[in-house]
Parts: sequence; structure tokens; C-alpha cells
Amino acid sequence: MVRSWAFSMMVAASASAACAGELTVVFVNPETYRDAAYSRAFPNEKDRAEVLRDVQQHFQRLADRHLGPGDALRIEVLDIDLAGDFNPLRRSGSDLRVLTDVTWPRIELQYTLSRDGQVIASGRERISDMNYLVMPRRSYGSDRFIYERPMLDNWFAKRIVAAKEHG
Repeated sequence: MVRSWAFSMMVAASASAACAGELTVVFVNPETYRDAAYSRAFPNEKDRAEVLRDVQQHFQRLADRHLGPGDALRIEVLDIDLAGDFNPLRRSGSDLRVLTDVTWPRIELQYTLSRDGQVIASGRERISDMNYLVMPRRSYGSDRFIYERPMLDNWFAKRIVAAKEHG
């Protein structure tokens, strides 16, 4: 049975006035995601929910900033692989992520952007940031989503904002 975890929020109906557009984020089969939990020890639904919440909230901030009246964006998240990996030499309960040049963050998604009911952009992509270790980052204390956020910002600018400007 294919499950869609509609952690999805039809934000247009319940959004603040700041977002004139509509955003829907759907997490498709999140229990199969490669690495979508901040803790190592057999991640459960609660562990995944924290990551999914961070992804959804970040997309919402981007939508609030960039979607206008008549815009509708649907994003289906198909896979998440957070930056880093848990140290295999540490005890199995360790939540210490080791960041290396081969453990960059990745997210696979499908998206459809429409304006007034007409599709102006759509696609399926694997987003990644192979340079996540060399890019300067502002630290926000215990921000566990620090490497994925700029990757999503760049994708949103290249795909969604650019499509709106040309569509």
C-alpha cells in the first residue's frame, strides 16, 4: 500500500496573510527515506516528524516570501538524506554525525508550479549540495538543519523564482 504522509499542509486555506500563494508539501512514504532523522538509534515516526517539520517549515518560509496571488506550488518529497552520517565506529546509540566530503545532503522531489491554474514549471529532481562543507554558514546555536537549508534556498531560487519571472 502506497502511503502519502500528508504532513502536507494546504497552506493557502489556513495561511497567514503573508502568503498570497498556495503551498502543498506531501511526504511520500517517509518511512523509506534514506536518512530523515536527527537521531541514529532506529528512527521512529517522531524522529522523522522533526525533520519533515523542518523541511515543511522552510518551504513555507520560501513560499511566503516568493509566491504571489494565483500561484500554487505542490512539492512531493520522495527521499531525504541529511548531511553527514553517523560514525560507524561509535556505539550504536551515538547521535554524533560525521560530516565528510562524500556525505553531502540530498533531497529528491517532484514539483508543480502553477499560476491561475496553468502549469508554468514542473519536474522531478535530486537536489544536492556537494560543497556543503566549504560554504560559509551562519550558526544558529543547535540548528540541525543548517546544511540542508541553503541547498533548498538555491533550488527554490533556480526553479521556482526563475520560473515565476519567466512564466
